Amino acid sequence: MYELKVIDTFSAAHQLSFFKTGCERLHGHNWKVEVCVCGERLNGEGILLDFKELKVSLQEVLGYLDHRFLNELEPFKEMSPSSENLARWIAEEMAKRLKREGVKVTRVVVWESENACASYISPEGFTP
Repeated sequence: MYELKVIDTFSAAHQLSFFKTGCERLHGHNWKVEVCVCGERLNGEGILLDFKELKVSLQEVLGYLDHRFLNELEPFKEMSPSSENLARWIAEEMAKRLKREGVKVTRVVVWESENACASYISPEGFTP
């Protein structure tokens, strides 16, 4: 099994209304996002997927979130913009963009600070 990982960042604000410890107030993060894809077979050039394609897809997904108030964006009008939900949403969006046979999004890690992150993990690989 081969695994590729790319990392990018975005800045955004959110409110977590269910908290009563300060996070219910408007606040922001400089988020770091790690996306992992895996597959069992390399192509004729000896690669699983071009890193550039993976990076561009992640930049597209994060571009939707960057410098925004997450609570005002779909699907976070209905769903809490927690790190956990962000990780799953990013995984779903990445899977839509990476329609390569044998390549699956397996993990997305969303860091809201240097010492706090949430992951969405799919050992079988995520497909939309």
